[in-house]
Amino acid sequence: MSPAITLAAGEASEHRPLIISLFAVFVVATLVITVWAGRQTKDASDFYAGGRQFTGFQNGLAVSGDYMSAASFLGIAGAIALFGYDGFLYSIGFLVAWLVALLLVAEPLRNSGRYTMGDVLAYRMRQRPVRTAAGTSTIVVSIFYLLAQMAGAGVLVSLLLGITSDGGKIGIVALVGVLMIVYVTIGGMKGTTWVQMVKAVLLIAGALLLTFLVLLKFDFNVSDLLGTAADNSGKGAAFLEPGLKYGATGTTKLDFISLGIALVLGTAGLPHILIRFYTVPTAKAARKSVIWAIGLIGAFYLMTLALGFGAAALIKPDEIIASNKAGNTAAPLLALHLGGVDSNWGAILLATISAVAFATILAVVAGLTLASSSSFAHDIYANVIKRGQATEKQEMSAARWATVGIGAVSILLGALARDLNVAGLVALAFAVAASANLPTIIYSLFWKRFTTSGALWSIYGGLVTAVGLVLFSPVVSGKPTSMFPDVDFHWFPLENPGIISIPVGFLLGILGTYLSKEEPDKGKYAELEVRSLTGTGAH
Repeated sequence: MSPAITLAAGEASEHRPLIISLFAVFVVATLVITVWAGRQTKDASDFYAGGRQFTGFQNGLAVSGDYMSAASFLGIAGAIALFGYDGFLYSIGFLVAWLVALLLVAEPLRNSGRYTMGDVLAYRMRQRPVRTAAGTSTIVVSIFYLLAQMAGAGVLVSLLLGITSDGGKIGIVALVGVLMIVYVTIGGMKGTTWVQMVKAVLLIAGALLLTFLVLLKFDFNVSDLLGTAADNSGKGAAFLEPGLKYGATGTTKLDFISLGIALVLGTAGLPHILIRFYTVPTAKAARKSVIWAIGLIGAFYLMTLALGFGAAALIKPDEIIASNKAGNTAAPLLALHLGGVDSNWGAILLATISAVAFATILAVVAGLTLASSSSFAHDIYANVIKRGQATEKQEMSAARWATVGIGAVSILLGALARDLNVAGLVALAFAVAASANLPTIIYSLFWKRFTTSGALWSIYGGLVTAVGLVLFSPVVSGKPTSMFPDVDFHWFPLENPGIISIPVGFLLGILGTYLSKEEPDKGKYAELEVRSLTGTGAH
């Protein structure tokens, strides 16, 4: 174990009561918010959409809280600390993606749907098949994204509590899973939204504090910071140039293009982001919430530069890797070094930043679980199994049971993914969302000829292609950093499937439409077009 990690573990053990107290304060505070919101959750609109009572600013804050996940805080800081310029590509991709969401999806989706993505598709197509497909896709994308959060939680709490055994790490993943089930089943969308707003404020404040301390250390001279980071990385000038991670071979260059496409197009297809647009009362508020989110997220991603390069400048790369192979602990270790490795301030800063990161994970996990359980209950249970005959009470009960099931699956898979870089895992979720959900949403909203067959080909084709390529990629097997490092059955060379699976999703939507004999309902499309552009008749 490296000196920094030994000291981190020592500081953590010496100040364990403080660390546990900070974690407990946050968990108790969020549970109080959740119970309070749960008492105000009276019907399905409250459970799924928070009663559509949130303002543009409140929803923008909650959206940014939902979006700035463990990948943003832990994964990107780690990727920059280990790979310099190439690690920062995650920040750029995550931010640029919001322009696609703002220009193409936010307002039409708010006007066209009610609670889920399936509502938009079912408006002009055959209800049961498209709702089944939309529900399936939502659950798969959410579980991929949940993997990243669970992996981040395991790494973070293990570092703080000095847990090194695999059993202990799996126990932490299980604890996060249980907490997320409690948040969603009790609080619904209202509770989840308030937790995300609190968490967004905490995360931005924590990142701002670390950024200020890093810049203070280098007398606010960014050139000095970058120079020290390059020297300390052992890579020299190459650390500040493209190509350290994505430029060695033709394959890694393709991986870079694949990652970029997935990041930029994925946001507009992420279920837990899409359902946030239903929590505001008007289309104007939906637009405003995206603008607020872009501002908050943009500021945060600028700060990830200081966090990543600060970690590279102040901590040896082998010390970061010794703590976590994928670099996920770079931000908490940076906090320890900034406060002083052998000082009380170091321990306090480490505990505070880690508690904020843990808050980040809990809030995002709750949002993801709500998206997938809502889709199961509203799309699959109420409209497919019960054929629209389910009562609101039955539907909400189904959502709560679905939360338990999704939580159990996430705990199981999160335990397997605990050593993977969380930013990389989130990029996979983006690739699956952009392959299965985005083509169908865009075609439904903007293409008159689009049919049910096209939607099914696009969703299932994009989903199977993306997930299939991931299963046979180096993410799952064949490398020391893979999910199963001791076996090798990979044949797809790229770590992100987006470059193949996203065009396949779009192409299959066109093929499915033209090869089917089904005639599109042009009257319904005209209604949807008016509704999506004006909000007339929106719920």
